[in-house]
Amino acid sequence: MNADPRLPEIQSVASFLRDCLPFGELPEDTRRDTARRIQITYLRKGEQIRASSAAYALRIVRSGAVEIRSEDRQLLDRLGEGESFNIHGLDLGSEGVVAETIEDTLLYQLPRPAYEALRAQFRDFDRHFHSQRNRRLRRAARYRPDTNLLTEPLANLVTRDPLALPPQTHLQEAARAMSERRVSSLLVKDGEQLLGIVTDRDLRSRALARGLPVHTPIRDIMTRDPKRIELDASVFDAVLAMTREGIHHLPVQEGGRVVGIITSSDLMLARENDPVYLVQHLSRQQDTESLAAITASLPSLMVQAVRGGMRAHQLSRVLTAISDAATCRLIELATEKLGPAPVPFCWLGFGSQGRGEQLIGADQDNGLLIDNRATTNDMDWFHRLATFVCDGLNACGYPYCNGKVMATTERWRQPLGEWRRTVDDWTHAPTPEAVMRVSIFFDLRSIYGDAHLCDQLQQHMLARTRRDTIFQAALAANVLEQTPPLGIFRRFLVERNGEHRDEFDVKKRGVLPIVDLARIHALAHGLPAVNTRERLQQLVDARILTIGDGRNLQDAYDTIQQIRVENQCRQVTAGHHASNYLNPDELPDLERKHLKDAFTVVHDAQEAMRSHFRQGL
Repeated sequence: MNADPRLPEIQSVASFLRDCLPFGELPEDTRRDTARRIQITYLRKGEQIRASSAAYALRIVRSGAVEIRSEDRQLLDRLGEGESFNIHGLDLGSEGVVAETIEDTLLYQLPRPAYEALRAQFRDFDRHFHSQRNRRLRRAARYRPDTNLLTEPLANLVTRDPLALPPQTHLQEAARAMSERRVSSLLVKDGEQLLGIVTDRDLRSRALARGLPVHTPIRDIMTRDPKRIELDASVFDAVLAMTREGIHHLPVQEGGRVVGIITSSDLMLARENDPVYLVQHLSRQQDTESLAAITASLPSLMVQAVRGGMRAHQLSRVLTAISDAATCRLIELATEKLGPAPVPFCWLGFGSQGRGEQLIGADQDNGLLIDNRATTNDMDWFHRLATFVCDGLNACGYPYCNGKVMATTERWRQPLGEWRRTVDDWTHAPTPEAVMRVSIFFDLRSIYGDAHLCDQLQQHMLARTRRDTIFQAALAANVLEQTPPLGIFRRFLVERNGEHRDEFDVKKRGVLPIVDLARIHALAHGLPAVNTRERLQQLVDARILTIGDGRNLQDAYDTIQQIRVENQCRQVTAGHHASNYLNPDELPDLERKHLKDAFTVVHDAQEAMRSHFRQGL
């Protein structure tokens, strides 16, 4: 049998395909057979490929670069060496999509029969080409393994048909009914209206301990207007609500009607390696050292949670809940030492804690919002409170903020009136420093104390930013300074020297641009959400972003965060401190592709924002 005279050429093509997605995942024999079917085409700079005139084939960029543009010249994608496209698949029924070479380009073409045969035979190969970049990104962001109990639907565990009695029911009758049903709580209802809840603890502490007569109506001891949760929430949502409120029974509703109840016993989650256990355990510690001993386990907890299937946005909520719990307990310990607060106050969380998006290694960003009735003498008490809490947080692994955005700094520890004046100054004269502060301060949330103070401040803030186009433009200019680390041919831009050579900061260059985009649009339209995913949803609901744009940004955000978290898990497992720097060459091929897709979405959103705020800029 004569040898194929093209064998050296075929071997070269097969070797190249081995490093191209998704050909690298094909069996070696299949990849070699595919290489035999490849046709080679050379195009000069500026030549175009259209679905209406070009042969149906998968085209792989061997060298050079190709831009995919719409008929109106809008850039849709830019492809470099090793990336592939099917112009007919890109068109999705339209003839308006054009592939144009932006330099002299060598293309490998896989004819339609061979291309479709591979898709029919190999499921993963087919999935790779099943949809466009945004759908591929969506699969990466949303359909990861999910084996963690916390992510299960609450509907799987809720107790249906809970015991419910009218408010005039006597204590003895209620106790008898609870014993017969063998339940630890009952709902107090007037028809379908939920008035309150009575638990075993209420019977002990509010009835027996006080010697109330057995004919006392249960309305006298019930907890009025109890917190509720929706049936479509997750187990994690229920656990978080219980731990934050310090309760063990949670009514579940659907469409405004109570349909069941969930209890801490139902959840069965109080294990020492569970994040919920840590939140509960933190609230019982008696000193800073004990708190620090618990929070020291957070890196290993992160690794366990991610290995168990927890997604990045769920993990960040858990880690934020732990940070909140440590903060609240430190404030309680401080008030035990200093005495009660002289006036109402609110401890504010800024930045990632304010957004509910903290991960490992986050530093402190906090402040104190104090009632306007505070006197000069009262301010000394709050200074001592801030010092105790910030020192305690540092001991617990939340380092001091390098920019001193902490309650220990006087400008971040003020009465409500002073905070309002600060906002007015920032928006009236948006200096670079003011814009930088805003990026932290305008993501705020009440962590402890009088949340109404926080609401008043946020309402004032939104009222100022919504009507100030100059300030919005200043924010936009700041957002556009930080671009994703992609070069002109979708190659990653990394540090060339120093400690982080061949790496880039995925938080600074990938996560924060999306956070900034969501923030500026929310502030410009007076939307109250602070969490990035919730902001994006509100922007879509208000038709400020299209459904497609909002979904793409959320998918990009989830993808980048997931890759960031998994990279931190690898660092911790290797015995290093978790950081936000990653080397893209150390990522699997598919993750690199997803990361490029996500960065491209961010780039496109930034360009759209540049156009939107062009007049102010």
